[in-house]
Amino acid sequence: MDDKQVKVRTLLDYFHYRQLCGDQQSLERIIGEPAINRPGFELSGFFVGEPSSRINIIGEKENRFIATMAPEAQRKAFDYLTNEPVPMILISRDLPLPPILKQYADAKNFPVFSSFAPTSSLVVEIITFLEEYFAPVESLHGELLQVNGMGVLLEGESGVGKSEIALELLKRGHILIADDRVDVFRAHNHITGMAPEILRSMLEIRGVGVIDVTRMFGIASAAEKTQIDCVISLQRWRDDTDFDRLGLDNAQTETIFGIDIPKITIPVREGRSIAVIIESAVTNFIMKARGIDSSKEFDDRVIGYIREQERKEGQK
Repeated sequence: MDDKQVKVRTLLDYFHYRQLCGDQQSLERIIGEPAINRPGFELSGFFVGEPSSRINIIGEKENRFIATMAPEAQRKAFDYLTNEPVPMILISRDLPLPPILKQYADAKNFPVFSSFAPTSSLVVEIITFLEEYFAPVESLHGELLQVNGMGVLLEGESGVGKSEIALELLKRGHILIADDRVDVFRAHNHITGMAPEILRSMLEIRGVGVIDVTRMFGIASAAEKTQIDCVISLQRWRDDTDFDRLGLDNAQTETIFGIDIPKITIPVREGRSIAVIIESAVTNFIMKARGIDSSKEFDDRVIGYIREQERKEGQK
């Protein structure tokens, strides 16, 4: 995390806050931590060491406290809060910009912004945004798609046909996220996957080459990222391998950044429509999440039938 940096410009381009102080050069300041600071201690005159590289937010409570401060106390606090490495100050609810803060910000070319949103909303959206930037990233080999709204990571050895299956799913109206290399990171309790920027919306098909799926299938056929909800492992069909036939084995998972993601294995061989099977597997995942487990229902039927036959035998 220590070597990652986000510029103030990146945050402004995403959230479009109203800029009150600072020019374009001021937007090059670095946000060094995925956290925010409510400067209550600083406004009360308690300074410890150098300022942090966190974003400072001034909300209603801070604004009311500033109104009670003597000018000299404000000067000391705002001089401290506009020093390096503080990246920026954000004022919530479009509250007025304190005149003494404006003096120091203008003198130091320090960026100050305003938002109509309440402080609590700003804290949540900024931390969520920054946690993605600062999260450690791991690269996986596979295909990542959205199938029926679920993020599906296709894994399998090279040459098993992952890209061709992804192409078939695209033709059936599903969405490509990443081909061949998937960059994954943890945000809160979810795993998110995306394509490296250079590979975004591109799909490589052996014998054809690299295609831009947005030009071939439309702009909605590719997306930047998605939460990974399940992993599907594609394995070559082998007669001596006992694949799950009833779907009762729910123990398979794949652990990414400490989170267990449900996983199933699908055997691949000529004549099987793997794209249709994947659609069915994803639909089955959705049904199970809603409490509908067809495999369990079938197993209960079989057990009920066996018990009924045993009962009839016992009556003879």
